[in-house]
Amino acid sequence: MDRTKGHGIFWTTWAPQHKILSHDSIGGFLTHCGWSSLIEGVHYGRPLIMFPLLYDQGLNARFWDKKVGVEVPRNEENGSFTRNELAECLSLVVKDEEGKIYRDGAKEYSKIFNDKDLHDRYMDKCVEYLEMNLHHEA
Repeated sequence: MDRTKGHGIFWTTWAPQHKILSHDSIGGFLTHCGWSSLIEGVHYGRPLIMFPLLYDQGLNARFWDKKVGVEVPRNEENGSFTRNELAECLSLVVKDEEGKIYRDGAKEYSKIFNDKDLHDRYMDKCVEYLEMNLHHEA
């Protein structure tokens, strides 16, 4: 911690992720790709730098890769990566012109995630479908 003293914040406990992600100064979200974290990042319109580690995280990353961010490339044999690869992904997603597509994608998905009317219409259609099909079976 001495090395980073005076350079931002070093959190040693659980971070208030929603509060952090909702702040306008956040340019991107480096995530392990747990489903809840991905949904939170997209909800707030943050482009993702994806670094999956375990279980379903790799599949989750591949689902969102190139839509709202990029996955950090890893060595297929041992899972290693370089600091340069990580830095390139961060730069691409957060500031480079070529990464604008990911920033725009994150904003578009955020609109969908936060559109209450859209979700209400989906639920109404689902209920309508179930009612029609349940009546036909009876």
